[in-house]
Amino acid sequence: MLDGAVRKRLDPMLDRLGVALARGGVSANAVTIAGLAFGLVAAVLIAGQYYLVAAVVIAVSRLCDGLDGAVARATRKTDFGGFLDIVLDFVFYGAIPLGFIVADPPANGLAGGLLLFSFYVNGSSFLAYAIMAEKRAMTTEVRGAKSLYFTTGLAEATETIAVFLAFCLFPTWFPVLAALFAVVCLYTALSRIVLARMRFRDVE
Repeated sequence: MLDGAVRKRLDPMLDRLGVALARGGVSANAVTIAGLAFGLVAAVLIAGQYYLVAAVVIAVSRLCDGLDGAVARATRKTDFGGFLDIVLDFVFYGAIPLGFIVADPPANGLAGGLLLFSFYVNGSSFLAYAIMAEKRAMTTEVRGAKSLYFTTGLAEATETIAVFLAFCLFPTWFPVLAALFAVVCLYTALSRIVLARMRFRDVE
């Protein structure tokens, strides 16, 4: 929901950094992999209950996630780069809740499992919509130029990052925050299904 507004503010700065990294010989795929590496480190820190440090590392990870596209725009965008970006994003999104489950299984297990379930449902609806959109040659740049069709929704990257940071700042509230965000993710998936029903209905 907030990705569009955030991108308008951050993209100019990210593009400048992306040009500088590209001139230094850094590839977009290397930045994508670095972003995942930071994300996995954050998950390990969370599992060890180093929550505040993990919050900083999550912020660095997501900075890399924004920079990889900027580097690609400054050099050359590739289908593999877009594929890698999406796959590693999903790895990151799964790793952070898993870290909280490991940190305190009795307190966080149920809510963390529900959140992972909602990510699974929401992610599958996102990817399935993108496949059908590609089949019908649909295009959109509502979230900028992307490697696949991006549908908007209530739970997008900005909201997810904000919730992850809230988890780290208020770890005892994880069960409540995770359950609430799971509902938001499931609602986003449902709204995408309704949209797909409207857009992809076969002509009779």
